[in-house]
Amino acid sequence: MKYYPSDTTDEELFQSVRKGDEKAFDILFLRYYAVLCAYSKQFVDIKDGQEIVQDMMLRLWENSREWTIETSLRNYLFRSVRNNCFTLISRNESKQRAIDHWHESRQSHYEDPDFYIVEELSRQIDAALQRLPASYREAFELNRFQNMTYQQIAAQLNISPKTVDYRIQQALKQLRIELKDYLPLFLFFI
Repeated sequence: MKYYPSDTTDEELFQSVRKGDEKAFDILFLRYYAVLCAYSKQFVDIKDGQEIVQDMMLRLWENSREWTIETSLRNYLFRSVRNNCFTLISRNESKQRAIDHWHESRQSHYEDPDFYIVEELSRQIDAALQRLPASYREAFELNRFQNMTYQQIAAQLNISPKTVDYRIQQALKQLRIELKDYLPLFLFFI
């Protein structure tokens, strides 16, 4: 293990890090971690700042062979922390705008009294569909929800098109009976 005196420059340590020297990396990490975390506090909260600094230092270790630093290592580290803080702030602001927009659109949706009527109608339709015999429900759902023709349904279920027609007609008959109280409302929303 190589010994580094306390006056070893950042550039000398970085050159050793580029060669894979863990001890040199540890020294750089200890030299800059606390001060970079303190610097990041002026932009983001401490936990985010610590994460940004840790991620940046990890990238420094993992990618040191590819990195070329035009300025001093110290300037590079501070600029990198600042830029990553700004990226996080921008990402959080974008996320918050999206959340706010979604919340506003949902809020007006829930404030509309028709929303609750449609929700109730939807629950009643689902419940009525579940009470249909399985063969009727399957033919009905394939036709109404998946837009399949009677011929396509007959081929898929290996039955005649007349049987498909009968099952759908029976399903509609039962749904009309079960949803008779909601039929005017249902027609209004269609």
